[in-house]
Amino acid sequence: MQYKIIGTTMPAVEVVFDAPGEKMTTQSGGMAWMTEGINMNTSTNGGVLKGLGRMLAGESMFMAHYEAAQAGSMIAFASTVPGEIIPIDVGTDGTFICQKGAFLCAQDTVKLDITLSKKLSAGFFGGEGFILQKISGTGVCFLEIDGDKVVKELAPGEVIKVDTGNVVAFEEQVKYEIETVKGIKNIFLGGEGLFLTKLTGPGKVILQTQNMNEFAGRIAAMIPSK
Repeated sequence: MQYKIIGTTMPAVEVVFDAPGEKMTTQSGGMAWMTEGINMNTSTNGGVLKGLGRMLAGESMFMAHYEAAQAGSMIAFASTVPGEIIPIDVGTDGTFICQKGAFLCAQDTVKLDITLSKKLSAGFFGGEGFILQKISGTGVCFLEIDGDKVVKELAPGEVIKVDTGNVVAFEEQVKYEIETVKGIKNIFLGGEGLFLTKLTGPGKVILQTQNMNEFAGRIAAMIPSK
C-alpha cells in the first residue's frame, strides 16, 4: 500500500491499495471516505473479550476491516480533534504502548492488544486508566496526536516526567510509572494535579502538546449549569 497525510488542522491519511487483498483496520466509525473497489467487514477482531478490553482502553468494541477488491482503490481515515497523524512502522520501529484513543488505523498485520500497567499505582492514579494498548506485529500503524507531536529519544536511565494527558505512546522497553507531586502547596496550588507520569529510558517517547482532558474541563466549566 501507499499513503499520504493531508490537511493541517484536522488531518487525514489517505491509503491507496497496490493489490487486491490488502487490508486496513480501524475502530468502528474511523473511516472518512473511500472509492469503489473496497469491501468492508466488521468484527470484534479476536473475540468478545478482546472487544471488551478495547472498550476499557477507550476504543470501540468492534473493529472495521477494509479489503481492496481491486488495485488503486483508496480509503481515508480522519482525525477526530485538531492535531497530527503520525505513522509508525511497527516491524521496524518496534513494539509500542499507547494511551487510550491514540490508535487511528493500521494494516491488518498490526496487532492491537490491551496491556496492564506493570505497577498498580500507574493504573489507578495515572489518569489514563489501568489498561493501555499494545501495538505489535508488522506493518504501518497510524496514531492520532492531539495538538503537535514531540518525540523524545531517552538514553538508558534518562527520565522525563509528563502530565499523563500529554503522553501518546512509548516503546515497550521504556519504564512507565507514576510519581506523586511533592509538597502540599504544589499539590493544591500548582495546577498540575497530584500525580505525574515518569518515563525512564532507553527508548522513544511520543508526546502531544494538547491535553484533551484539560481542554474538555475548561469547556465544561463554561457551560451554564441551568
